[in-house]
Amino acid sequence: MTAATTDSEILAIARDRVLEQGIGLSQQQVLDVLRLGDEHVTDLLALAHDVRMRWCGPEVEVEGIVSVKTGGCPEDCHFCSQSGLFPTPVRAAWLDIPGMVKAAEETAATGATEFCIVAAVRGPDKRLMSQVREGIKAIRDSGNDIQIACSLGMLTQEQVDELVEMGVHRYNHNLETARSHFPEVVTTHTWEERWETLRMVREAGMEVCCGGIIGMGETDEQRAEFAVQLGELAPHEVPMNFLIPQQGTPYEHYETVEGKDALRVVAAFRLAMPRTMLRFAGGRELTLGDLGAEQGMLGGVNAIIVGNYLTNLGRPAQADLDMLGDLKMPIKALSETL
Repeated sequence: MTAATTDSEILAIARDRVLEQGIGLSQQQVLDVLRLGDEHVTDLLALAHDVRMRWCGPEVEVEGIVSVKTGGCPEDCHFCSQSGLFPTPVRAAWLDIPGMVKAAEETAATGATEFCIVAAVRGPDKRLMSQVREGIKAIRDSGNDIQIACSLGMLTQEQVDELVEMGVHRYNHNLETARSHFPEVVTTHTWEERWETLRMVREAGMEVCCGGIIGMGETDEQRAEFAVQLGELAPHEVPMNFLIPQQGTPYEHYETVEGKDALRVVAAFRLAMPRTMLRFAGGRELTLGDLGAEQGMLGGVNAIIVGNYLTNLGRPAQADLDMLGDLKMPIKALSETL
């Protein structure tokens, strides 16, 4: 924010550019929004909600996730309890095919339209690809037509093509944080390697799901940088995670993001990406606390993960479904292409 620009003017500029024209904010404009005073948060959330309703509509996509391979990952992502390089309580484990089918059935029973198969790996090997293939076949053979996404780390072109052939319609691979901050978060691979996987996924015709984690020591400037970098990628969906400090990781003593800051970030990301699906993901319960997820759903969010996360408990799925009902937000129907 320049000395000549007031908070009210920042909101007015955002209203004209994003709500009226449908153009995402620039990096400096996102930074200005992130620096708005607490007294303007309510107006900011209202604007973000108006943007979401105008450019995305009222529907909410509900998703469940399951970990097919937990723990033992060779990478050193400093936030992650599944890294085999840190002394965390998480131990390596595989989920069998009946477990995958059961998880998909339970997810579909909540009314969710999306089921994501996740693995803690640098990238999938032949065993994991085979497990995913068999799991998807078993889910389909059970009569479950829920949309299936995957998050299996960095891919080769051959693996991208194989996932397309399996019928995977969306691939999640988070950039995690701004390019300038990434070397502070991960040292065993690069931001550019992640970007390359996302490029191949997009070119293969799968939907791109890419977000990150807020609260890993990044500055407001880097949050603004990250929002704009995601906007340049133009993912179909952006999961919004907030750091849950994990025992044994380098970030175990980090403080959680304050609720108002979390809501400010959600709204700023909506104003940077007016047409993108923003999904509440890990850490929202811990970060928002008494503020509740409702404020985020009325502040730009239009998708949500229900139930538990990979190594952390979430809210009961019914609690989130009840919330959506109270807010009169319809759950997105399954794609007609299925």
